[in-house]
Amino acid sequence: MPINVNPVPGLDERVNDIRLRTARIINEEILPIEDRLWRGRWSSEANEADLDEGRRLREQVKEKVRAAGLWAPHLPQEYGGMGLDFLAHAYMNEILAYAIGAASLFGVVAPNSGNQTILVKYGTEEQKRKWLLPLIEGTMESGFSMTEPENPGSDPRSLTTTAVVEGDEWVINGHKWFTSNGKKADFFIVMCRAEDKTGELGRSGQMVQIIVPTDTAGVDIVRGIGIWGHGTSDHCEVRYEDVRVPLDNALGQVGQGHRAAQDRLGAGRIFHCMNAIGQMWRAFDLMVERSLTRQVHGGLLKDKQFIQGFIADSYMDIQSARLMTIRAAEMVDRNDPQARTDISAIKVFVPAAYTRVADRAIQVWGAAGVSNDLPLAGMYLSARTLRLADGPDEVHRILIAKNVLRQYQAGGTWDFAG
Repeated sequence: MPINVNPVPGLDERVNDIRLRTARIINEEILPIEDRLWRGRWSSEANEADLDEGRRLREQVKEKVRAAGLWAPHLPQEYGGMGLDFLAHAYMNEILAYAIGAASLFGVVAPNSGNQTILVKYGTEEQKRKWLLPLIEGTMESGFSMTEPENPGSDPRSLTTTAVVEGDEWVINGHKWFTSNGKKADFFIVMCRAEDKTGELGRSGQMVQIIVPTDTAGVDIVRGIGIWGHGTSDHCEVRYEDVRVPLDNALGQVGQGHRAAQDRLGAGRIFHCMNAIGQMWRAFDLMVERSLTRQVHGGLLKDKQFIQGFIADSYMDIQSARLMTIRAAEMVDRNDPQARTDISAIKVFVPAAYTRVADRAIQVWGAAGVSNDLPLAGMYLSARTLRLADGPDEVHRILIAKNVLRQYQAGGTWDFAG
């Protein structure tokens, strides 16, 4: 079933055009061959013929995306991207997420895309030449290394990986896990706590992000962490033991590490929620399609009140999640100081709505819903994971409450129409 996309009244004409052209490629070039694009890629029983066909088909789609001028929406035009502003990119994301893996066919591949954005903003010209351009050209892979098993990921102040200045080098020691793309990466961007006795690079204890090639002595990629019952994944446990890299590998200034991470994660929270909406859209279409065709107990599923309730509840979940997310994206786009509250709100509400929508679709499809023949099981696991990624629900609820209470304690009230 194709995604049904029409111009959004009142939306910038250029953004509507991007959404419509993106939907055309999703419907005409990706959905008809979706199973062949990825066949065997995540299977232990993959055969080389299927893998080769998938690679060939993916390259064909990528060429059509480039020809349509829709490649790399997150990158500036001088680096071969679309140069989209934040809001336009968010609107494009919900369309991309409708099809399995479609974002990667448009040049948006985590964590590379997030690392590219940070390198564009904080990287020196030499760093861009050495690390950014190969990432864009696809000759290098990258990972993001921040979370630590001994410390809560929801509290960046607790990170203990150190980068000590010795001469013209950083000496890094620490223990990370869930380092993304750990098996393929040529380099990691590592979050560290800087220690410089001279004080020349900034006050000790402040955060800094450092580019670390994965073949550097002392970088030990221990394992791919098994998740959701799978034996391994590309999220890796990594130990850094007296890892030495040049001082020039610092990405930005000492003290900017936390800000750079928030730049990456703040935008990522909006994009993750728009991705979730695109996935909910697909799950909803699949659920309704099934209800219109499946005969059970003397009639179609669509005529059963339980199913009608599922459809109504999912409709409300999707509409609520989408409107909340667009509002948050608009606030970020205009640098509204209250945006942080709305970002936390969608980070709690949207994954929960996504979980409910995927769950109902699975229920309507029955046993097929948990099979690999449909994308619903993957959606369900993604939705549950999203309640932890980029900060757990509980932390975001606390932030919402603190921001609201601060407003009232200052003598004001909350403007829900603002």
